[in-house]
Amino acid sequence: MDKLAVIAGASGEFGREITKKLVARGLKIVAVGRNLEELQKLGAEIGNIIPCKADLSKDSSIEIIKSACNAPVKIIVNSAGVPVAGGVMDADIAAMSEAVNIKVGGFLRMVRAVDSRLEKHSRLVAIGGHYGLEPTAYAATAGVGNAALINVSRQLSLAYGARGITSHIIAPGPADTPRLRNVAKARAERDGQTLEEVLEIMASESSLGAFTTPSQVAWAVSLLLDEEADAMTGSTIMLDSGRRKGLP
Repeated sequence: MDKLAVIAGASGEFGREITKKLVARGLKIVAVGRNLEELQKLGAEIGNIIPCKADLSKDSSIEIIKSACNAPVKIIVNSAGVPVAGGVMDADIAAMSEAVNIKVGGFLRMVRAVDSRLEKHSRLVAIGGHYGLEPTAYAATAGVGNAALINVSRQLSLAYGARGITSHIIAPGPADTPRLRNVAKARAERDGQTLEEVLEIMASESSLGAFTTPSQVAWAVSLLLDEEADAMTGSTIMLDSGRRKGLP
């Protein structure tokens, strides 16, 4: 029987690369998203995909995802993005609450949907981000949502440890995606700069002078399929290209 990977945000920049990588590792993908047409296109392109139309911000997604899973679940990945609403001084508070609902609530809804299908060495994975650990004044939703996500993942690692099931956060640095450009646009408007100037500055904040790529994120997700990854449960895997200033 094929084992499953359940991926939320599968048609997004990160989700698409993660889907490709996990299909190559022999998993069948339950691709979760709100746009069924996009999921069907992804299935036609990559193959071995079960499209699953569900809104992770709502509790109704639990039963929808559960009904789509007909085999053991090796890994779940919440790669759903959050709305970009500007900085902490002016971001809409409702948008910040929605970021937590999508990141944390969405992750927990996925976990509850697949609980009966999990087995030893199954992985609970969410894509967090650099701003959850290195806050800025211009990316409020990403900072708040990802910081809360790290805490919940640690709680899940404790709750599921006795079953040999592990929980992980992958925290990329900024990646050159449409979402990053929205963050950069907000920063440019705040600082009176052009978008291109801000992108150049953001790239220079990395010791490599580079953005993280979606394919690098997919690589990290695929590493977690190995049984040796048990030792990393509860941890946050940094893929920031050398941006983080704090220790550890």
